[in-house]
Amino acid sequence: MAAGRIVVAGASGFIGRALLHDLAGHGYDVAVLTRSAHPGLLPAGALAAQWDGRTTARWARLVDGAFAVVNLAGDNLAKGRWTQAKKQRILDSRTESGAALVEAVRRAAVKPRVFVQASAVGFYGNPGDREVDEASPAGTGFLAGVVGQWEGSTRDVEPLGVRRVIIRSGLVLGKSGGIWPSLVRPFRFFAGGPLGSGRQWFSWITLEDEVRAIRFLIESEGLAGPFDLTGPRPLRQREFCRVIGKALRRPFWAPVPALALRLLFGEKAGETLLVSQRVLPRRLAAAGFEFRQPDAASAVASLVN
Repeated sequence: MAAGRIVVAGASGFIGRALLHDLAGHGYDVAVLTRSAHPGLLPAGALAAQWDGRTTARWARLVDGAFAVVNLAGDNLAKGRWTQAKKQRILDSRTESGAALVEAVRRAAVKPRVFVQASAVGFYGNPGDREVDEASPAGTGFLAGVVGQWEGSTRDVEPLGVRRVIIRSGLVLGKSGGIWPSLVRPFRFFAGGPLGSGRQWFSWITLEDEVRAIRFLIESEGLAGPFDLTGPRPLRQREFCRVIGKALRRPFWAPVPALALRLLFGEKAGETLLVSQRVLPRRLAAAGFEFRQPDAASAVASLVN
């Protein structure tokens, strides 16, 4: 018997796809809000409804009576240079989709029990060597500003009586997407090494633990507010690369100069590849979540083997 309907917006990314299959495998009915007429491989029995990320036409009924809504929607940060037009799309795609989902919840006769709002550790800006957690203030910079508005876009479901969880994800490592393929590829050609100085703190989580944590937060009554979805043992980027080299039996010697990254990627390099974020998942750990890959060695082994 199904455990209830979960509506997922923004499920085309590799986190969203993995989440859909995990939820379906645990007995939930899955409804996907998608911009594509051909959304790709969905779990058996999943329902796909088209949306434009701005209006509630044709899909709002799915929210009425749903157990949960998960909002992962947003323009891909990693794709393309951050021109002014791109930066506006990054922001608008997040705030507009959030507003549409809030409107659907407002119209629902039976409100969902929980609303999961995607976010990112970009919320903390560039704190350098300082440890940060859910109690830390917002940082500065373009991404910190976007993430703050992304989180705020669905705040209005709370006065409607809906428990809202914010997931501030670190760098999610999975074979099918995200940063992992780009990290590991140079090592396979004996050219692996850190980005820039390699001293920047690297807060990561495996795709498996990311998805498990999202379901854990959906199912844990009483948990609300922001949660850092990062592994409990962040480390410096050069040390993470050293772990990759050891696992692949490859040398670790060829750093990519920060100047080259800034020339290649522009502003994006400074806020993604070279940023230092030492983020700890204190609220998630206090709630009793257990990581399957708590350290870099186990995480890399799960991806390499």
